[in-house]
Amino acid sequence: MNQPFTAAPHDDILVWLIQLAVLLFTARLLGSLMTRWGQPPVLGEIMAGIVIGPSLLSGLFPALGIWLIPQNAVQGYLLEQTALIGAMFMLLFTGLEIDVGLIRRYARTAISTAVGGLIVPFTLGFMLSEFVIPDEVLPNPDQRLVFSLFLATAMSISALPVIAKVLLDINALRRDIGQTVIASVMIDDLTAWTVLSIVVGLASGAALSVLGIASSIISVIGFILFSIFVGRWVVMHALDFAQNRLHGRDMVLSIVVVLMFTWGAISHSLHIEAIIGSFFMGILLGQTAKLSEDVIHKLEGIALAVFTPIFFATAGLKVDVGLLLEPVLFGLTLIIIFVAMFGKIVGAYIGARFIAKQDHWTALSFGVSLSARGAVEIIIATIGLSAGVLSQEVFSMIVVMAIVTSLVAPPMIRWAYSRVPVSPEEEARLRREALLEDNLIANVHRVLVPVRMRHAEVSAIQMIEASLLKRLGANTDMAITLMTIATPETKAQATAYLTELSKLFGTQRINRKVSVSSNPTDAILDEAARNYDLMVLGAPQQGSRTDVLFTPMVDLLIRLAPCPTMVIHSPDLPDNWSPQRMLVPTNGSIAARRAAEVGFALAAGTEEVDNSEQATEVHVLKVVEDETYQVILATHDSNRQVLIAYQIVNELAVLGESFGVRVIPDVVSSPEYVHAILEHARTCKIDLIILGISVRTGSHRLYLGPRVERILHEAPCPVVIINTVTGTAPANSDHTAQARAAEAAEQAIPPR
Repeated sequence: MNQPFTAAPHDDILVWLIQLAVLLFTARLLGSLMTRWGQPPVLGEIMAGIVIGPSLLSGLFPALGIWLIPQNAVQGYLLEQTALIGAMFMLLFTGLEIDVGLIRRYARTAISTAVGGLIVPFTLGFMLSEFVIPDEVLPNPDQRLVFSLFLATAMSISALPVIAKVLLDINALRRDIGQTVIASVMIDDLTAWTVLSIVVGLASGAALSVLGIASSIISVIGFILFSIFVGRWVVMHALDFAQNRLHGRDMVLSIVVVLMFTWGAISHSLHIEAIIGSFFMGILLGQTAKLSEDVIHKLEGIALAVFTPIFFATAGLKVDVGLLLEPVLFGLTLIIIFVAMFGKIVGAYIGARFIAKQDHWTALSFGVSLSARGAVEIIIATIGLSAGVLSQEVFSMIVVMAIVTSLVAPPMIRWAYSRVPVSPEEEARLRREALLEDNLIANVHRVLVPVRMRHAEVSAIQMIEASLLKRLGANTDMAITLMTIATPETKAQATAYLTELSKLFGTQRINRKVSVSSNPTDAILDEAARNYDLMVLGAPQQGSRTDVLFTPMVDLLIRLAPCPTMVIHSPDLPDNWSPQRMLVPTNGSIAARRAAEVGFALAAGTEEVDNSEQATEVHVLKVVEDETYQVILATHDSNRQVLIAYQIVNELAVLGESFGVRVIPDVVSSPEYVHAILEHARTCKIDLIILGISVRTGSHRLYLGPRVERILHEAPCPVVIINTVTGTAPANSDHTAQARAAEAAEQAIPPR
């Protein structure tokens, strides 16, 4: 008969809640102090547990310790599992930062470093256990071989969460050396955990056999292959399901956490630590899904602001320095610390320096990075204690070793990394990544394209949409949702139409969605609110109505869209239109910069999509509106306004050239702003004009200003408008009067 589902006792839950509050507060407080002193906050988070634990406060004031340290198994389980969640979140977030392509590029160095970092500390740890550790501190002297294998394995494992946190704190995780270190730690830990599972099996009485060893190795390899081949499919479809089918706030975030726990459960079921599973899920999400910045920031808040500090503080809480004050035990502790650090540093150094042929400082940086043990070592020590392999004294020694190496490693890592030069190639990559952090197109991964069902062939604007989106998606992972509105009677016809239309987009990932709704505006806005990064709208030729810029529905969608919008306005086009020369007028605003980013992305993607030998170029134009500046421009006078104009276009030129785009910056003087832009477009035979705007929702009419509207009306080529100011319309809202008026007016306008 199954036991009834019951909660933990009231007193145990009370103690647990107090522990969480005190640990989190102290960890963040000491972490803040460490940050102020120029040290990684992880040091303060570990020290928080030491200060609160039996080494200080709880040891000096036992009555206080009753509330701060678990006093029974239930309290221990509650705090341990909370700390485990912190470790899993930390590893998930770390996995998101992993660049698999970069690791593959430096595979030789990573493997060489890992091999050295395994063999040397394992050998030294085994010799220490066999010849130095006395029988008096062994739980069972008759099983010294098992003890020696366990301690040697423990010496070989690094603390991936600690190392990753330190690299994050010193802003080195994205460096080549940081990525290689993470790859080395992965190889180290997967191998060591496999050996550890064998040793634990021996401790439980299992025989050391070829079959048992093979079973453990197959489990690890099988989990990796399962993650690579099945995990990518699971991640892609799970997130598509959350984004396209589920309703509610933060559904993608919830699915990410579900995937993290699922992969942790899978790895744990294979006797691989759950944190390894969450780490692999982070890699899968980072390489497959390209999560939105909003989801990333929320994950970062959960991982680095709440659970991770509790995880590190809990590690420090387990240290009781008082047990090791006896001279013999104190001496053994120092020996274990020395062997652990010396073995890792020397082993990794030998592998990197003499096998991978790295320079001295780079090899030393690998060594000091892998020397940190942290809470992972404490987890291993706990496993050994519960399995009867370790005594309480040796357990305390390993815990102290883990804490000391975690405290010593960050300043050593900072010191060593500061002496590793940044190559020009790496510097260019890091600069490019920094630019991409705030780049509109680089962060666009889900695009919504509402279209009107047509009975004839696709329109010119729809062909432009497909052409531009293929270029935008050439260098980024982009999923496009084609959406149309239908009635129950026309749903099958609409589905067939979207299937035919999707052929224009080539090999891009296309989702097709037919919405049956009597309120198309609401249906489109509600869909756009489902974590889309961009909505692309095709706008027909301007009509004669003075209250509408494009059409009532398009105008309303632009004003109320909950995500950035790209509006395509085009006259009739010649066959095989391909934008080779693009013009971006700029005034130095953020909106103009976003337009330039779109232009650079289009130019960068043109060659890959079209295989065109003709160079694609982006003209960045600043118009100085004063005819008296003709003389100033001709004489290159250092007038402040002209200098600012050149600074604006040159800054965008540098941005474009960093992406390998040919940029032509230009400053012209004219009393007529629009005339200067249109004249430049005609003279330079521009194929596409890109305008950045900032639309607010305060007015009941879409108003872009006379300049933009005149460019739309008189431009000799298609015009793309980029609006990054999102509307305020909530999902599942009824826009009532505005929507119904727009839809009623729309009926009188021929479909595009």
